[in-house]
Amino acid sequence: MSLIDPAEKPRRYIRRLIWVYFWLLLIEGALRKWVVPDLSTPLLVIRDPVVLAIYLLSFRARVFPWNAWVVTLVILACLDTMATFFQLWDYVAPQYITAVTVYGIHANFFHLPLVFVIGQVFTEEDIKRVGWWTLILLVPMTVLMVAQFRAGPDAFVNKTAGGEGEMLMSSMGKVRTAGPFSFVIGVVAYFSLATGYIVWALLNPGVYKKWVLAVAGGALIIGISVSGSRSVVGACAVVVGSLLLVVFLRAKMLNRFGHVLLAVVVLAFIVSRTPIFREGAEVLSTRFSEVAEATEQSIPQDLISRSLSTFQDAWLVIPRAPALGWGLGVGTNAGAKLLVGQSGFLLMEGEWPRIILENGPVLGIAFLLWRLSFVGRIGWLTIKSILAGNLLPLLLFSSSCLPLLNGQLGQPTILGFAVFVTGLAVAAMRQDGLVPEGPPPAPERASVKRVRGRSAYAERLHGASPLPERDNGSVAR
Repeated sequence: MSLIDPAEKPRRYIRRLIWVYFWLLLIEGALRKWVVPDLSTPLLVIRDPVVLAIYLLSFRARVFPWNAWVVTLVILACLDTMATFFQLWDYVAPQYITAVTVYGIHANFFHLPLVFVIGQVFTEEDIKRVGWWTLILLVPMTVLMVAQFRAGPDAFVNKTAGGEGEMLMSSMGKVRTAGPFSFVIGVVAYFSLATGYIVWALLNPGVYKKWVLAVAGGALIIGISVSGSRSVVGACAVVVGSLLLVVFLRAKMLNRFGHVLLAVVVLAFIVSRTPIFREGAEVLSTRFSEVAEATEQSIPQDLISRSLSTFQDAWLVIPRAPALGWGLGVGTNAGAKLLVGQSGFLLMEGEWPRIILENGPVLGIAFLLWRLSFVGRIGWLTIKSILAGNLLPLLLFSSSCLPLLNGQLGQPTILGFAVFVTGLAVAAMRQDGLVPEGPPPAPERASVKRVRGRSAYAERLHGASPLPERDNGSVAR
């Protein structure tokens, strides 16, 4: 008789809850904009109970990541919490300090260990299914974005979360389409993830059916054109550009790249003949030109300067930040809503300066170094995956590395995609043996004869008769 691993059942529940996390990530914005806009603020943390349930089950399944990364996060969270109460106690009521601090913990720390849990419990089949759903849902998402593109900024499809304010504008009177998300940044994250899966599937024929790739590829091209966002273009370009690293490290993996490129060119040519693509491309081109004229920079220079601005601002605010910071969570939109009753950036919009102003130079820089080191570590493992012949971790992580490094984690969509997609990348690496599998399952107990004359109670009390010792060489030492 074999012993059933007691951790297997919790693992199944964890996988199901991770799928719930994924679906909530996709529909969270729709709930906040169209279904229950009055609950827009509480819905910011709609995935937190799911994360808590995952963590509780992960203890039972022996997959909770008590490693140096997570322990450091716990220490930083405790220190930041104490510093926040000490700094704000004389100025803000305790209940508001608690609420803002809890949201700050949610934004900076609470979701990050989920990366390791996803990496441990998600199977190869789970990873493929996420890709399949991502590609299939591109079609209705693009249809919604086309409707938003053609509608005015005050139309129902362009409502904002909670009904506050208006959608950001692009050019020629068109909005930056957000699809089902509360902000265009959701489209940025989703389309870059879809780009990674499409590239991977094209280079690995048979992963998904050809018609799925053709339809998803067409929807992706049209969706980018009507997005009105330079960030969408840039995020997808980063994923495709990551293939340059593959060419440098292992060019033989791209033997089929010529055929793939030809198929992409043919599909792009067909899609480019559609009226909606032409109209969207004109708006997007105008947007790039207007920004280039305003900043007096070329398009590549503008994209690079935008990426570096948060690091430059962080360096400038270090002398202005209090030693203990202004308080964990104060710089987020939700923190501002809790403190002053209106969303906004009380400190600075950039992520790195926000972290330093909230937590102070010492604790703030410590957390930023954690993020920088973590991105570097995962990035190094993706390189090892390339050398092992696995492209998927790189393509996934190229979608989430920048949000994980300097994305505004106080915005729940950015946080969710950064954590979920990085977890997928870690799970994909596990197929190469680069990520530890966690504690081994309970060993099977060999069937042995019961001792004659021993009662059932004594059998349960003493167990089966001992087996003779077996020499396992160096393993037994």
